[in-house]
Amino acid sequence: MLKTGKFAALAILSALAVNPAFAEDKSAALVNGVSIPQARVDLRVKIAGTQGQADTPELRKAIREDMISLEVLAQEAKKMGLEKDPEVIQQSELAVQSVLVSAFVQDYAKNHQISDDQLKLEYDKLKVNLGKSEYNVRHILVETEDEAKAIIAQLGKKGKFDKIAKAKSKDAGSAEKGGSLGWAVPSNFVPPFANALLSLKKGTYTKEPVKSQFGWHIIKLDDVRDLKVPSFEELKPQILQRLQQQSIQEYIADLRSKAKIE
Repeated sequence: MLKTGKFAALAILSALAVNPAFAEDKSAALVNGVSIPQARVDLRVKIAGTQGQADTPELRKAIREDMISLEVLAQEAKKMGLEKDPEVIQQSELAVQSVLVSAFVQDYAKNHQISDDQLKLEYDKLKVNLGKSEYNVRHILVETEDEAKAIIAQLGKKGKFDKIAKAKSKDAGSAEKGGSLGWAVPSNFVPPFANALLSLKKGTYTKEPVKSQFGWHIIKLDDVRDLKVPSFEELKPQILQRLQQQSIQEYIADLRSKAKIE
């Protein structure tokens, strides 16, 4: 049986084939009398362009050949009656839904443009949230408060923070680096961790365990430096993407609230 991904691709192509906008287009190829519209090839070229590929004769030839293969396989699948397979039907419907949703998102973004003023306001909020400093932080994460207290006592007897972190921290990613979390701003951490971090002076560690939803932390501040926030122009694409996603998610939530869901 053909792979699910192939059926999804065929379903998308079938959906395009029944669209009147494509029905009268000139043919890029005929496969057993079935036309592959040139517009469908052009669409694939356009998609390739968004992925950084240049529109060249070689690309168009490769796409045409690929679409001929798809048509041959689709025709063979129909001869075998595979379009009646329940799983294939579901995959086809999902593929059509995906095309519609993608079209909706593009249309929504086009008709709900976010202004530079909105982007700059979000950038200013981001700068305030980030603060003016960043911190080079280490931590040791354990399951219980008693374990954390025992480690603090060990550190008080000139125990080495990095060695203890490697041996006992349950945060495997940072444990391998002696508990190091690298340079970060407090807002990157959960509030209990961030508050404890801000209370530390360079070279010191928390003398009491810090509890979060992840467990119990011993936090050490290695260094502090001024934070260099990227310029508005540098962050503008990411801010735009985030605001667009937020706007779409809010619209989806509104649609769901109005939908009759049983």
